[in-house]
Amino acid sequence: MLPEAQKGNVEIIEKVVALLRDEAPEGKIAQAERFTRQYYRQVDAEDLAERSTSDLCGAALAHLDFMREFKSGAPKLRVYNPQSRKDGWESTHTVIEIVNDDTPFLVDSVTMEINRQGLTAHLTIHPVMKTKRDADGELAEILPREAGQSGASESIMHVEVDRQTDPEKLAELEAGILRILSDVRKAVEDYPEMKDHMTRLVAEIGKPYPEGLIPETVDEDKAFLAWLTDRHFIFLGYRDYDLVKEGDEDVLRVVPGSGLGILRETSQTNISKSFATVTPEVRKLARAPELLILTKANSRSTVHRPGYLDYVGVKRFDAKGQVLGERRFLGLFTSTAYASHPADIPLLRRKVNNVIARAGFDPHGHTGKALVAILEQYPRDELFQISEDELFEHAMGILRLDYRQRTRLFVRRDLYGRFLSCLVYVPRENYSGEVRRRAQQILMHAFNGISSEFTLYLSDSPLARVLIVVRTKPGSVPDFDVREIERQIAKVARRWEDELHDALIARLGEERGIQLYRRFGNAFPAGYREDRSVEEAVTDAAIMDTLGAEDKLAMNLYAGDEAGATPLRLKLFHSGEPVPLSLSLPMLERMGVKVLDELYYKVEPEGIPPIYVHDFGMSHPEGIPFGVTQVKSGFEEAFARAWRGEVENDDFNRLVLQANLSWREVTILRAYSKYLRQTGFTFRQAYVEQALSNNAAIAKKLIGLFVARFDPETAAGAGVNIQALTAEIERALDSVANLDEDRILRRFLAVIQATVRTNYFQKDAAGAAKPYLSFKFNPALVPGLPEPKPLFEIYVYSPRIEGVHLRGGKVARGGLRWSDRREDFRTEILGLVKAQMVKN
Repeated sequence: MLPEAQKGNVEIIEKVVALLRDEAPEGKIAQAERFTRQYYRQVDAEDLAERSTSDLCGAALAHLDFMREFKSGAPKLRVYNPQSRKDGWESTHTVIEIVNDDTPFLVDSVTMEINRQGLTAHLTIHPVMKTKRDADGELAEILPREAGQSGASESIMHVEVDRQTDPEKLAELEAGILRILSDVRKAVEDYPEMKDHMTRLVAEIGKPYPEGLIPETVDEDKAFLAWLTDRHFIFLGYRDYDLVKEGDEDVLRVVPGSGLGILRETSQTNISKSFATVTPEVRKLARAPELLILTKANSRSTVHRPGYLDYVGVKRFDAKGQVLGERRFLGLFTSTAYASHPADIPLLRRKVNNVIARAGFDPHGHTGKALVAILEQYPRDELFQISEDELFEHAMGILRLDYRQRTRLFVRRDLYGRFLSCLVYVPRENYSGEVRRRAQQILMHAFNGISSEFTLYLSDSPLARVLIVVRTKPGSVPDFDVREIERQIAKVARRWEDELHDALIARLGEERGIQLYRRFGNAFPAGYREDRSVEEAVTDAAIMDTLGAEDKLAMNLYAGDEAGATPLRLKLFHSGEPVPLSLSLPMLERMGVKVLDELYYKVEPEGIPPIYVHDFGMSHPEGIPFGVTQVKSGFEEAFARAWRGEVENDDFNRLVLQANLSWREVTILRAYSKYLRQTGFTFRQAYVEQALSNNAAIAKKLIGLFVARFDPETAAGAGVNIQALTAEIERALDSVANLDEDRILRRFLAVIQATVRTNYFQKDAAGAAKPYLSFKFNPALVPGLPEPKPLFEIYVYSPRIEGVHLRGGKVARGGLRWSDRREDFRTEILGLVKAQMVKN
């Protein structure tokens, strides 16, 4: 049974055939049907389903009509944009139609040229058909696909590429494909002769060898050349050169008529252009007593694969060892050559064995086995070209990496100065396309390169290997320091997480830093890594690590864009769930700031619930008379206390920033305000808050006076200071322009002066400040108190409860434990005091 995909293909073809029976000329229907079935036989059903039956039919008939006349030996090519009226079908793409003798490499080579011109192939149809033609090349018959047919094999290619309407672009595409088809034909036609040249050459290299050549080396070189002919090398070009003197310089002169394949002589130039461009120092190597030259040519292959051509040069010597010339082969190593073990490849086996022997490791030990693995996995093209000394140096350097997560660079110069091969090792988990691109940019700049290409190799090793070949002009490479280039690449190869690891250890020490890295190393989301530096992340990680089940909130106030709209920024860190804006924004506004933006991140540490980071950009409308570092701790603690309900969320909190007061100092003013409200003071709390906020400097002086009077550590000798502070406050009050604000501030001064004692400086059993605040007043000194004024009065305040204790004499009896009169409970209590005083 046919697979489902093939069933779909057959069904579509049958529909096309049914249609073409109506479209094809009478008498040619059978030929058209056979052509169409072979034409679409191997095309994927999905590709066929995307097109209408009429267009599939039209495309097949158009190609059949195009191939009716064809003579072997020259390709037939058409590049066009089909139109229904003119061509019988249409496509959204530009169409390439080819009829050619069936030869190897056609599809690969044509696709390569399409890609080189920056186009994408959307559909490729490539049947090979057996045909019979008359003497003039007229198509007589398309033969069935059955084996044993004696007709000519013809390659029929249909390729659809990105649509091109510019006539120049169409002409360029056509010219490029014709050039490629010509190169393919030359290479295929001359392949047997080029291979025979290599076979005869090997036979000619007989003993005794010319003077100066090392017999053991020549034996290995001969074995390598013979190995190439055994399906290990695709011969694409060949040419003979004579090495002669012209003036004081050596030149390689072309032996006329020797060119084969892609090196067939096509111009009047009779010298090697590539040899002429190398530096004089490199040119001297042409007379070195070495048989082989193995390198990469300075041009890409136009046949089969797009890589740079492999260059195999075999020098000709006279009996005295003088170099007479060179036999040059260009081509590509086959996949078999790349898959073969180095121990089975002449030349490579000698290099590898010599390096292993030179290293002196036990071949059965761990290090010896590791070295063998390095040599076996070494890039094959590099292994062919590299010298034994360089291979030893690079292999030992790679071995010394010893699975360490670090970046290393190994550089090899091409013998002729046309390129540099750079082996870059980076930690595998750090590797990315961006790292590779930036490494290429660094190497291109360092070597003054004109182009570069790369090959990536990934294995189970913790290191990724990238071979980057940088093409240069001979003699144009500046002096360079490999270790400095390596440091530059290492810098771009480092991940944000790597920088975080080092920064944590540098700031917190190795033990603590590694602990935090294990928890937070992979916790930060991509947005955070993009926006934030690792130094900032270290600070944030240390803060977030303090969060727990009971204390879920932490924060960090820091300077923002001082010249912009957000001179202040506040990070809120909350464990388990995000902080609703409906909670955070009102609290921040009560602190006197205006929130202008918010950045939000979800951090997912190892082993603990996720932590939500809210980073608020804020401004302070009135400006802050203090630096961020001065108000940082006070602001953070005040916000945290308000968040936990330990401090009321009101506009008194503005004084934290405006007056640089602590949350407890603000509580003093809040408590006095609450007390004044109970005494019948006419101003609402909101107006009192505004008055203090507008006169923050006086508010701070009032707190200074309170501390001077009651702090047990300073109160003993504070008499003179109290007088000075009081006078200073009174002078400041004289400059208050608003009468209501003046009255409010003077009333605060009065109640502070009327205060006899306070528990503000007392500690509980644990050494912490008490959660409530109490004042003992001398009622006679409190202005505006309703009559009768008690002998003593104590006021107690906390966010949860307020209360007063009034006594008309030294002894008091009875009282009120609870009042529902929130705004004036003192009035109710005062009534009870009156009755008690009468009884007394």
